[in-house]
Amino acid sequence: MDKKIYDLAPKYFLEEGYSCSESIVRAAADLGLIDENIVSIATSFSGGMGNGCLCGAVAGAQIVLGYLHGKYKDNTSRALAKDFYQRFTQKHKITCCKILTKNFKDFHSQERKNHCVNMVYDSAKILDEILSEIKERV
Repeated sequence: MDKKIYDLAPKYFLEEGYSCSESIVRAAADLGLIDENIVSIATSFSGGMGNGCLCGAVAGAQIVLGYLHGKYKDNTSRALAKDFYQRFTQKHKITCCKILTKNFKDFHSQERKNHCVNMVYDSAKILDEILSEIKERV
């Protein structure tokens, strides 16, 4: 069985101290999809870029898509980003960290983390699906 991003990212998020964005990128790096130095770039996207805007798990997936399919590659990352967004919002309606976590007063609580792992898993799963679909088309 081949490991997938969604197999690794939730574990990194819940057990190994990685943030939502970092856990997606770390999983992609560990699977050899991207350079592991990209993990440090993902740090600033954690917790809605520090102000609660874009969900870090969504941002992490977008970082991976941009790295693999952005400028100087096949330049399809904008279309893939839109596809990712549509799939994520079908399930969660929004991508705003502040709204996704509005019921949790303590940002660092285990309760919020247990909630956010769902966004990490779903983002990783959608990312895996998109990457698999691209591979099948090639």
